[in-house]
Amino acid sequence: MAKRWIPMVTGSVFLLPLLFFNAETSHAFSDRSDGFQPGSPGSAGMVEQKLNNIDDVIKEGIDDQVMPGAVVLTTKNGVIAKEDAYGEAAKYLDDDFTEMDDPVAMQADTIFDVASITKVFTAISAMQLYEDGEFDLDDPVANYIPEFTKGDKSEITIRHLITHTSGFEDWVPLYMEADSREEAYDIVFSAELTREPGSDYVYSDLNMITLAAVIEHITGERLDEYIEKNITEPLGMDDTMFNPPESMKDRTAATEYQPEVDRGLVWGEVHDENAWVMDGVSGHAGLFSTARDLAVFGQMFLNEGEYEGERILQADTVKKIGTDQLPDSLDDSHGLGWELDQAWYMGDLSEPETMGHTGFTGTSMVINPNEQTMAIVLTNRVHPTRDGASPNDIRESVADQTAAAIDAWDASYMASLVEDLDEDGEFAKDEAVHALQTHLTAVHHYEDQEEAAKVIRHTEGFQDLMAEQKNNAEISQEAFHILNTQAEDLIEKWE
Repeated sequence: MAKRWIPMVTGSVFLLPLLFFNAETSHAFSDRSDGFQPGSPGSAGMVEQKLNNIDDVIKEGIDDQVMPGAVVLTTKNGVIAKEDAYGEAAKYLDDDFTEMDDPVAMQADTIFDVASITKVFTAISAMQLYEDGEFDLDDPVANYIPEFTKGDKSEITIRHLITHTSGFEDWVPLYMEADSREEAYDIVFSAELTREPGSDYVYSDLNMITLAAVIEHITGERLDEYIEKNITEPLGMDDTMFNPPESMKDRTAATEYQPEVDRGLVWGEVHDENAWVMDGVSGHAGLFSTARDLAVFGQMFLNEGEYEGERILQADTVKKIGTDQLPDSLDDSHGLGWELDQAWYMGDLSEPETMGHTGFTGTSMVINPNEQTMAIVLTNRVHPTRDGASPNDIRESVADQTAAAIDAWDASYMASLVEDLDEDGEFAKDEAVHALQTHLTAVHHYEDQEEAAKVIRHTEGFQDLMAEQKNNAEISQEAFHILNTQAEDLIEKWE
């Protein structure tokens, strides 16, 4: 069967139409939730044509067999600007690329094994306990793991675990040595350090496996139980879980064919062999999720710890999580769970405050707080084998096109947005539309002249005019909020 690229679901299917202008449907911004809002790329302040370039990026990756399929979701200002599915979620029977008789098409709500993105959930669980006063970040891990009382391990702190500066080696093959979750923990706890704690950054699964054990010791709950109760259930992340039930297999992206451990095609079970031997529940891997659920999780961070009335973290904790915790002497940047400023996959969205993480199965999240933007890329790149090309170029390109969609936003696109809002009945009379368009024409003129001060001044005048129109009931509350948000972005761009 020939290779094919199938854009299965477009973002417009999921984005509700803008509210029509009347007294019954209009509502003040103060009444809006902090969840995702109806809209479009334009109402998010992004240029649709730039986002559409992502389609070519994914198509090329599928054609080059980097992965059989993908889901991409981008957001800005609490609006989902793009949500598309491509290719197949399950296509091959084995690592000889024998194709299934009935491949499973990728859908926007396909559930992925997100691999190391699990680490962020583990870290956030720990930070909730930190908020509750259960420990200080610089407390010794030995307070909770008796095996750490001896030798250099006695110096390892919880901060060291979360920031990958404990001195652990990067990986050990637990699945080759352990027959149970308990034996796996014993092997990790007895592992020798390769560096002095705090002296170097070495990304290690052992850190998050140990951190999960600390969480379990404090709470008396297994990690999956804690995360469900304190993160995914409060946020309504119904498709996020460890060990999805057999009934959800058809919604799950297949991963690798693993005959060397007698697993065959891994589909609906955790891909990572070490997490597998730990009953599918580990601090470093094992979580399954969808792009939409991960977007909710990410938006919670952009909302400073809250989503639709559910507070998961305090705002000060979110700030701490997103602050680089590594010494200046180390050539890297890492917060308390999230990686920071990693241009190799964050692309042009990368800034010192940009948070993100990748997963070995081909997943990634990028969150840029300054732009109030997310780019989520979920692929099944290890299906049917991990030996294929890296998806890093695809991750970076998606982030680049997301950033380009923001950078290209200008007064002319705002004028197009005004036209769209007018067509949707968001204005009470034509004179209001004409007045806004005239103002935007002036703004665009000064953009062409690169006269920043005049761009800002005339955009502020545009905002004043809209405020007057709102007071006179000439523009809907929804349209006012959308246009005012984009005007603020435009001003920030030119400041």
